[in-house]
Amino acid sequence: MHHTKLTKLIFFALVLGIVVGILFPAFSVKLAPVSNMFLNMVKMIIAPLLFSTLVIGIAGHGDIRSLGKIGFKTIFYFELVTTVALFIGLGLGHFMKPGVGMPEDFQVSAQSMNAVTQMSHSQNAHLSLAHMIVDIVPSSVVKSMADGNLLQIVVFSLFFALAVCAVGEKARPVLNVLHSVSDIMFKFTEYVMYFAPVGVFAAIACTIGNSGIVILKSYAKVIVALYAALGLFVLFLVLMVWAFVRVPITGLIKALKDPALLAFSTASSEAALPKAMEQMEKFGVPKNIVGFVMPTGYTFNLDGSTLYLSLAVLFATQICGIDLGLKQQIIMMLALMFTSKGVAGVPRVSLVVLAGTLTSFGYPLLGVAILLGIDQILDMGRTTVNLIGNCIATIFIARWENEFDYEKMNEFITAQVE
Repeated sequence: MHHTKLTKLIFFALVLGIVVGILFPAFSVKLAPVSNMFLNMVKMIIAPLLFSTLVIGIAGHGDIRSLGKIGFKTIFYFELVTTVALFIGLGLGHFMKPGVGMPEDFQVSAQSMNAVTQMSHSQNAHLSLAHMIVDIVPSSVVKSMADGNLLQIVVFSLFFALAVCAVGEKARPVLNVLHSVSDIMFKFTEYVMYFAPVGVFAAIACTIGNSGIVILKSYAKVIVALYAALGLFVLFLVLMVWAFVRVPITGLIKALKDPALLAFSTASSEAALPKAMEQMEKFGVPKNIVGFVMPTGYTFNLDGSTLYLSLAVLFATQICGIDLGLKQQIIMMLALMFTSKGVAGVPRVSLVVLAGTLTSFGYPLLGVAILLGIDQILDMGRTTVNLIGNCIATIFIARWENEFDYEKMNEFITAQVE
């Protein structure tokens, strides 16, 4: 109920911001501080949220060795398809260029919002790849969190989680504390998002006051680009499972149809998860594999969200007239591969991760506020693909373990026909 009301308020704020920006451009430009305040509120969430959820996601299963063969196959599969999702999002972002076309004066004003960090970024842009890799290891995690350096926070979190696993039961109290911190940050994020309508109104009004209604064309382009990329990725998954598992495409569609529609209409993975697990068991995946792969997938295999983030990074830099080099793109993709893990249950989490990524590389955050206005539309698509990706993962892992029940699958398909 609260989620629905907030979504309606954000849409209302978006429309109101457009109207005010068109009718009162001089006043709208003065709303920039309000927009910046909201973006700062989003930035303050990043470090504790990312640290607690990453450590829980990795160490929460207990001893890494206890995951066994299925666990390592699952993680390997997740990282493989996540990489594909990242490159599809990046490719469509370059092909469709959803953020290109903004007026030059808008680009200048957007870059001035973060002039100090942008200057720091430009000074480091020509550093060697080796230096950039060395730089991801933090000398002080406190400084990394204060600066919002996501890659350094990720590295510290990975080592911390491995140490928690190695210590074992003695580290249980620390893990319990991090569970509490994670729950608190989920609620914290919810509180911050109550201010989203105000932030969206100010950001859109200020943007249109500066550059006119040309921003609406970028909205249409980013929606089309995202859904085209998501469709291409789902096609890749379907063809992969058809080629390697020999699952009929029509039968797979029938198995995924109900949970996918539920995920799309509610934009909630949690609402569709029970139905998805039930369907996969009926389709021939053993219960133990469904029970392990599906929940783990919501920590390590957010394909739709990861794809969206790679596209959103390009959009956020393109609207500011920033041309990312190949080196920066590779480092950003590596960052997104890790920072998108473990925070599936956080409202508007993709925007939080996007803000942290842009901050880490010294880019303006205006794109975050702009995307928030249409986040519900984007969230419906990426949530659905998250679900589909995890369903297909159960089938693939079951076949990899030679435990997929083809006879049960055929019975399910026959029952659907009747």
